[in-house]
Amino acid sequence: MTTTTEQTQDYIKEHPDIKNCLKKGLINYSSLARFIGKEINIEKKTSKEAILIAARRFREKLKQEINYEEEIRKVLSQSELDIKNKISVFIINKSINFDFMQELQKQIRQEYGTFYIIEGSDNYTVITQDKYTVQLEKKFSQKIIHKNKDLALINFKSQKEIEQVRGVIAYLTALFNEHGVNIVELLSCWTDTLFVVSSKDVNKALMFLKF
Repeated sequence: MTTTTEQTQDYIKEHPDIKNCLKKGLINYSSLARFIGKEINIEKKTSKEAILIAARRFREKLKQEINYEEEIRKVLSQSELDIKNKISVFIINKSINFDFMQELQKQIRQEYGTFYIIEGSDNYTVITQDKYTVQLEKKFSQKIIHKNKDLALINFKSQKEIEQVRGVIAYLTALFNEHGVNIVELLSCWTDTLFVVSSKDVNKALMFLKF
């Protein structure tokens, strides 16, 4: 059977908004204890006191995350931000002739174009520029499961030290979520961290991606 402390900490972990306020010291512990007590069906006064103590102790642990965030922001402040508009994403059934896909990728790379392939269990996700979509649609018209256009590619080009810093991607995805920007696709290639978002969200993203 889980203890009140464990229940309290689990609840806070599962609710990022509460966790962030607690971490920054922007929360009333008594109100929090009453709220969590009601949420997890613990109404006894002694239990609420236990929740309050557990929340205070958990906040001390969360202070360590502030140091991690400072390290993350330091790495990101040294990153270059590259934006490409007119991007499309195709989901293509895996039962295709992959030779053509490789030839198309080679051609686009020779033209210094954008072309990424992500292999799933039963499909390929292709991220490319709009000007190459005609070729994809012509060749794989019967194999295209879904296509998404009017997108943009945001690429963080970081220093190699990024692989030694934990939580970078989690920190970035949380920023997108907090500002209401949906991530259509996400991929990481060592020092490159790439986000595909709607073109209409690019300006908003640039505001909260300043480090």
